[in-house]
Amino acid sequence: MTTPLILLPGDEVPNDHLPTIKSHAKSAPLKIGQGLRLVSQPSTTSTPQSRVLKATQAGILTTDSKRKIVSLLSFPNRRYTPTVNDLVLAQVHHSSADYFHCILTPHTPHAFLPQLSFEGASKKTRPNLKQGDLVYARVLSTGVGASAEVELTCVNPATGKAEPGGLGPVTGGTVFDVSTGMAARLLLATSSRADDSDDGVAGLVIISELGRKLANVGGFELAVGRNGRVWVDCPDAEEHAVPAILAIGRCMQLTDEHNLDLADQKKLVTRTLRELKLAS
Repeated sequence: MTTPLILLPGDEVPNDHLPTIKSHAKSAPLKIGQGLRLVSQPSTTSTPQSRVLKATQAGILTTDSKRKIVSLLSFPNRRYTPTVNDLVLAQVHHSSADYFHCILTPHTPHAFLPQLSFEGASKKTRPNLKQGDLVYARVLSTGVGASAEVELTCVNPATGKAEPGGLGPVTGGTVFDVSTGMAARLLLATSSRADDSDDGVAGLVIISELGRKLANVGGFELAVGRNGRVWVDCPDAEEHAVPAILAIGRCMQLTDEHNLDLADQKKLVTRTLRELKLAS
């Protein structure tokens, strides 16, 4: 078993830990995920190995050679620090003339969400969000300094359209709290699941296991925020909706709390579904 590579802010990623990119053949470009920054890009005459990536936070390097993705998993109990492009679940605290003032965590200043930063929004059609309402958004900017204002958006600034991830107001369902490290793993696992990748991405198998075993009651929907909040809903589960949501939340939180391996995660899913009478 390969020893995990731990990086600190400013550390350079060794080239031998990066997915292999062919310079002459048509292949997917390297995708840079959370916690890393591209310092220099290889030119057309240089080799792909001449690119330089550096860590922007402390974490464990993770790579997906099949999908050409490299990212940094933060440590489980790391305090959330907003970073540009992060997906977050924000809760509306109050509104002003042009902004919704949103809570990302109890320990950070309110983030600002422009009332027109929703797909198709105008002064007449902007969403009427109240205190306590949830929004799935992306961090647009963070400014500079400890007291810098964080701005959120629910659209792609280049197109004005909501992204495929379902950005916008979130209704129904239930929100569960997890560590920031678990949130990063869940984001990686859910994106890989959407691409039909192998199980066990980021050391998680609960999402794929729950997806298979809850398919007979209508499946479920997830929205994972890097700020350690996960929204879960089962809109097609009818009378099974509440126990299914509880099962998903319990599996995520226990896996996070006890750092369960893949085998124990599968056992947890089976046991939880049986206890909640969702499986025989």
